[in-house]
Order: sequence, then C-alpha cells, then structure tokens
Amino acid sequence: MNKTRSVVMHIRNAVVFLCPLLVLNACASKSELVVVADDVKRLKTDTETVRSQSAASYSDVQLVRDEVAQLKGNVDEMAYRNKQTFGRLGLEDSLIVHKLDALEARLSRLEQQLGPVPAKSLSQPSSASGVSSGPVARTASAMLGDGIQKLESGNYSSARESFVSLLQSHPSSDLVDDAQFYIAESYFAEKWYEKAVLEYQTVIAKYTKSSKRPAALYKQALAFEQLGDTVNAKARFRDVMNVYPSSSEAAKAKKMFK
Repeated sequence: MNKTRSVVMHIRNAVVFLCPLLVLNACASKSELVVVADDVKRLKTDTETVRSQSAASYSDVQLVRDEVAQLKGNVDEMAYRNKQTFGRLGLEDSLIVHKLDALEARLSRLEQQLGPVPAKSLSQPSSASGVSSGPVARTASAMLGDGIQKLESGNYSSARESFVSLLQSHPSSDLVDDAQFYIAESYFAEKWYEKAVLEYQTVIAKYTKSSKRPAALYKQALAFEQLGDTVNAKARFRDVMNVYPSSSEAAKAKKMFK
C-alpha cells in the first residue's frame, strides 16, 4: 500500500513538473509559427515586388529591342537607297565615259582629215618668261620620280606633296596625268578607297587621252569592290573591256568581271 502511494506521489510530482514545460513548449511553438507566417508573408510580398520589377524591366528591354529593330530597319533602308542611287550614278557615269571617248574619236578623225597644222601657226612661248620647255620637263620629271620613290617606300603623304607640287608648278606638263594617277594610287595604297575613287575619277574625266586612263578605270573598279559597291565595280570593269579591249587592264577586268 505504501509503495502504491509512493508511486502515485512520484507520478503526481512528475505531472506537476512537466505541465509548465509543456505549456512553455506550446507557447514557443505558437510564437515560432507566428514568426514563420510573418516570414512567408514577407517573402510573398517580396516575390510580388520582384515580379513587378521584372515585368517592368522586361517591358523596358522589349522597348529597347523594338527601337533597335526600327533603327536597323532605317539603316538598311538607307543603305538600299544609297546602293540604288550609286548604281544609277555609276551607270550614268559609264555612259559619260563612252560619250567622251566617242567625241575623242571623232575629234581625232577630224584632225586627220584636216592634216597637220603648220608650225608657224603654233603659238611660241614668250621670251619674257625666260624659261624653256626643256628644263621644265626635266623638273617635272624629277618631281614625278621623287614622288614615285616616296610612294614605293610607303611615305604616302610626302609622295602626294610631290605630285601636287608638280600639278601646281607645271600644269602644262605632259606628266600631270601621271601625277594625278599616282595621287589616286597613294590613297588606294592607304586603303582610303573613297578618296581613291574620287582621284581616279579625275584621271578618267579630265585626262581622256592619258595612257593611265585604262589603269585608272580598272583601279577605280577595285576600289569600288573594296567599298562593297559591286554595281559600280562591274560598270567600271565593263568600261575597261569596252573602251580599251586590247589593254592589259581589260584582260584583268574580264577575269574580275566573271
């Protein structure tokens, strides 16, 4: 009997001791649940915020993409229009080349029909100048040689100075077409193809009887190719083959044209 009472007492004491602990644990669990619930709520809020920001960012990115696509479309349209314009100008310029050569051929035939002009009718250089054609030709030749030497050594700017000086100081020299051609060559060697095209054009349009004209036409075609302008390049290759069919440039142009 005593033993039973003792056991009951121990159990009662244990219950009394454990109840506060259970209550505390229950309270702690409820507090933790509240904290977890708050965390979950906060995470949901943050997630919604991130989603909102992501949507806005995506919208901005899409807007930028649309603007880039529009700009690219404008650039492509401009490039197409320029290509069409340059192609038309190239064909018109080719017609001009043929017309110039036809006029030169007619003039040559007229000169042959009229016969040589008497020597007395030719204007003589004024003695007041004090400069004869001999020294001028040698000076121009020296300047041209100096420019070519600089060109071959890669000193393009200095070479151009020599050629330009020749053009300015000896405009009536029979070497001016050579000087102009080598100016164009210097730009081509520098890979400044836009400028080379213009300088070759001066040879083509201004010095129609120059021996450098076939080379100018051919090299201008190569410059157009480097610029990606295949329309004008083909037009110039065709000019070389049609106007100067027996030249070495025509043979090279035929290979390039294919």
